[in-house]
Amino acid sequence: VCIDMTRRRLLETETGPNAPWELKKSFDHSAPCSEIYPVSQVGHRDTGRISLTVDGEIRQDSDLELMIWKTPEIIATLSKYYALQPGDIIMAGTPDGVGPVVPGNTMVGAIEGLGELTVQVGELV
Repeated sequence: VCIDMTRRRLLETETGPNAPWELKKSFDHSAPCSEIYPVSQVGHRDTGRISLTVDGEIRQDSDLELMIWKTPEIIATLSKYYALQPGDIIMAGTPDGVGPVVPGNTMVGAIEGLGELTVQVGELV
């Protein structure tokens, strides 16, 4: 379970859209993750509820079966362009409900059968 964060204020400013995506997506604590499970243990999940709450309010609630591409397809495509290694993390989009968080918010991400990840939002940069 990973939570893919974005520096939203770079998206919401006049100069934000012109800033490189690297600045918007790659920053300290931008991708908190729970325990990583080997595929030999959990397989390639293609169904199951995926959700995110912020301070107990459901923000995202969907199912993995709605993904456009299945995990094996994503890995096969990316491996043509990157040297993927065991332990690499691939984040593949997010359900509807993306929105801002503020310091002090508590986010809980969950994937059915894989557990939950609880994150306290710290000072935003």
